[in-house]
Amino acid sequence: MRVRRLRKNVAQLEVTAFINLVVVLVPFLLSTAVFTRLSVLELTLPAQNSGVEQLKVDDLKLEIVLRPDAIEVGDRIGGLIQRIGNNDKGYDLATLSALMQQIKARFPDTKGATVLAQPDTSYEALVQVMDAVREATSPAAAGAKAAHVDLFPDISIGDAPVSVAKKGG
Repeated sequence: MRVRRLRKNVAQLEVTAFINLVVVLVPFLLSTAVFTRLSVLELTLPAQNSGVEQLKVDDLKLEIVLRPDAIEVGDRIGGLIQRIGNNDKGYDLATLSALMQQIKARFPDTKGATVLAQPDTSYEALVQVMDAVREATSPAAAGAKAAHVDLFPDISIGDAPVSVAKKGG
């Protein structure tokens, strides 16, 4: 009796299509990864105080409230320090930065500030105000680079208190 053996052909693996895909995909992924940048700001939420705060004469609890028409800079204990109206481009960040530098000169040990924004405040405006509160650029001497000065680096964020609407007819 004859035994028939099947001939098994060795299978060839066809990877040409996969190699073509990798050749196209790898440069594309590398080129898009170069433009991706991540920046992180460390923030803290305001602490809930269960009791009355200890009041000090030289203690500053700086609050910056973003309103649609102005920025209100105040002390939680002492009240409103200054109201900075908007300019043509929106919030007047140069005046805010100058005021923050004046406040820092009076209270050099204070590092914390609270930025309170209304729900309709844009993210870009909130970040710009936080940057103006966090640091300032000092004027440079001739031929030197401008130096960054830390003002209030410990920023807390929260919701702005509701402003009293003016009744008018």
